[in-house]
Amino acid sequence: MDKATDEKQAMDWLEAELADTLDEDYELELSEPALSAEIRKIYRKSHPPSMPRIEYFRALLSLQSELIKLQDWVAHSKEKVVIIFEGRDSAGKGGVIKRITQRLNPRVVRVVALPAPSDREKTQWYFQRYVPHLPAGGEIVLFDRSWYNRSGVERVMGFASEDQVDQFFNDVPEFERMLVRSGIRLVKYWFSITDEEQQMRFLMRIHDPLKQWKLSPMDLQSRVRWEAYTKAKEDTFARTNIPEAPWYIVEGNDKKRARLNCIAHLLTMIPYEDVPHEEITLPERVFNPDYERKVLPPELYVPSKY
Repeated sequence: MDKATDEKQAMDWLEAELADTLDEDYELELSEPALSAEIRKIYRKSHPPSMPRIEYFRALLSLQSELIKLQDWVAHSKEKVVIIFEGRDSAGKGGVIKRITQRLNPRVVRVVALPAPSDREKTQWYFQRYVPHLPAGGEIVLFDRSWYNRSGVERVMGFASEDQVDQFFNDVPEFERMLVRSGIRLVKYWFSITDEEQQMRFLMRIHDPLKQWKLSPMDLQSRVRWEAYTKAKEDTFARTNIPEAPWYIVEGNDKKRARLNCIAHLLTMIPYEDVPHEEITLPERVFNPDYERKVLPPELYVPSKY
């Protein structure tokens, strides 16, 4: 087989792999639910066309390639990075976390989304349940909600007393300064959406059977207590926006732009650079003339139905 044929086959294989990757991305992007005709009409009226899909994917893939460089730098230099994602329910935190982690190594980058505290955890020092999840050298940890539950949902829903909330506000600036002094790079994002946009997204979840699992009683209460959450957010910013760990607000009404803007900003927050890599070569397959592959029983195989 000549060199030109080899190169053509390699390109055909690469094209097929890229097509598979794009199919996965499209699948991830299929976010418009099976809405009723009336809700679909309202949704489209309140949402002018967003970025063209090809423009969005081109920008996303470029940013994700930079995230890989960031990951490699963190692993190589043994840096410790914590990224906090807070904000209103349905504001888009989960969507941007998916795009950040989509092409990264889970051994380096992990997501922490803690459940409600157990009875035992409720008796601990408040920050104690978060500390074990902090990164070691060469790791990035993304908190899908964090210790700011105390000044948000716990406060608004009455799970924490005003004394506990006040104690949290007194403690958290020094706690975060301790993290920064220990060498952790701490970045805090707040995802913001309008009242109307949250209502529309909740309606979408109610009418989309694939997304109904995302609705919890807490989510529904966040609609009732919109103003209480607003006050909680304002107090949180006023008392925890410190120079060592400032807040950054991501406008979330346009999902695609929110994802791109957040990732692009994150890349500016960490002084990563290219790290040396050994050249990778595929070794030759070693054939053993005495080896004979055994035929396995057919019942071990997953049935082919598609």
